[in-house]
Amino acid sequence: MNSSTTYPAQAKIALIGGGLMGTGLARLFRAVHWPVSAWDQDAHALARLCKEVPGVAAAKDLQDAVRDADLVIEAVAERPAIKQALFVELAALTPSHTLLATNSSVIPVAVVTADVSDSDAHRALGTHFWNPPDLIPLVEVIQGPRTSEASILRAVGLLEAAGREPVRVHADVVPGNRLQHALWREAMALVDEGVCSPQDVDRIVKRSFGARLAVLGPLENADLVGLELTRQIHEVVLPHLSRATRPAAGLLERIAAGHTGIAGGGGFYPEWNEASIAALRARLAGHLGKAFLR
Repeated sequence: MNSSTTYPAQAKIALIGGGLMGTGLARLFRAVHWPVSAWDQDAHALARLCKEVPGVAAAKDLQDAVRDADLVIEAVAERPAIKQALFVELAALTPSHTLLATNSSVIPVAVVTADVSDSDAHRALGTHFWNPPDLIPLVEVIQGPRTSEASILRAVGLLEAAGREPVRVHADVVPGNRLQHALWREAMALVDEGVCSPQDVDRIVKRSFGARLAVLGPLENADLVGLELTRQIHEVVLPHLSRATRPAAGLLERIAAGHTGIAGGGGFYPEWNEASIAALRARLAGHLGKAFLR
């Protein structure tokens, strides 16, 4: 099924949350000339978004933002109670045809919509965009336990029409983050065990298997090298992998010391300053632009 031929070539988008993801989403949908309205309870964040992304309509309140929207995407703080209250409001303010999507990377759709009635929960789903969403094309379209088939298909169609690559997820899970954080857990374990420095862990990933991940997925690679060899490697390697079910000790120690990453001036890398942060962002944007913008 090519959903982009089934649904209109344009839809009205309402974005709730004017932070990093909200701004990237605004840029994405305005790039395909779709009407976008945005709202954030922080007037400064909303003003900044509208300044950075021309053509976005700044809504005066939540009701104004979602009026006539085909798709509402929330990108607010990753706190269940905040999202739950918001979705109750969104359900009350929108008609039955409006899709209600959470961009949460960790909170299940079932939790976000816990207080939404069954009569509205069928149109609520997850649309997990990757940062920056205007440069990374893939979107995980996540089916909650009460999401209807029609809502999933409609969301897939709208995202295809916007030039995205939606991947349908048949359970209330964000598979990309499970994959990503399995790698992060092992990376932090290697640092905690004194096997490698943070810089060398990153260099190993970027300059070896990471260099081929964009064109060779892990299961393709398993087929390429052979499943028998894959089994043999697993028999040796898997017993030594981290089985931690709590955040890494080194991660917690750095946070406790105020080394919270870029925002704190240092994290696993001891120093971040304005120049190194700008260089990092430019390197990422340049790489993604070459990979995905044709």
